[in-house]
Amino acid sequence: MLATLALVAAAFAADSRGAAAPAPFNIPLWEKGKVPLAKGDGPLDAPFVTVFLPPPNKRNGSSIVVAPGGGNIMLMYGVEGVDIAERYNDWGAAAFVLTYRLAPAYGEDARVLDGNRAVQLVRARAREWGLDPSKIGFAGFSAGSSLARAVVNGAKPPDASSADPLDRVSSRPDYLVMVYSAGRPTPTEKLKDFPPTFLLAAAADRGAANGSAQLWLDMNRAGAIAEIHLYQKGRHGFGAAYGSPEFSLWMDTLRHFLQLGGFLPK
Repeated sequence: MLATLALVAAAFAADSRGAAAPAPFNIPLWEKGKVPLAKGDGPLDAPFVTVFLPPPNKRNGSSIVVAPGGGNIMLMYGVEGVDIAERYNDWGAAAFVLTYRLAPAYGEDARVLDGNRAVQLVRARAREWGLDPSKIGFAGFSAGSSLARAVVNGAKPPDASSADPLDRVSSRPDYLVMVYSAGRPTPTEKLKDFPPTFLLAAAADRGAANGSAQLWLDMNRAGAIAEIHLYQKGRHGFGAAYGSPEFSLWMDTLRHFLQLGGFLPK
């Protein structure tokens, strides 16, 4: 897993379009030996983010944590990770691709900790990277989309007295992007308190599309800010969809949503 990500990151760094951008690099979410719920000390027990920063003269302060999908047993780093980071960098925004802990060794409780911790890491170090701590999003694909909702539900307020600097900032993302499998709402979710949310799926991917549509209806009724796009054809797993006849415009639509919400400059 680590070797694959390193190869993809190296390819990104070598891309002539991003020649002036810093090379991607990894940051562990916790120090070795301090990972909560850890069942070992190997690579699969140590969640981390891979940092993709745009060139310094292009940065606008916006950022995103990206949780690739893969059914919680693997991570689709390419089309649901690095490709998304690359497009965000094109927009002048920083991206942080999350390597979260996977089944069967780990359950949702560990993954929620990883997602919240990733948001805290970005917020705590926002000044270092020239980011706005109030413009940090969380984008999830498939299983990562379900994680995005869980991160909001499990968000922790800042604890000013904590010895851990990351716990001194909030773990709540400022907006959500949920692609394919947002899922249906649950009784415990306070949808009216959700951050602005962008939902996307293909209608032919009926389970994902219908769940996303129901979630949008309930969010809209609750008074939350939400936007949904359901493409009439297609499939699950299209990712960034470069060159796709069905989906290639979706990230431009996302950019428009972010501009309307003030998360990207117009």
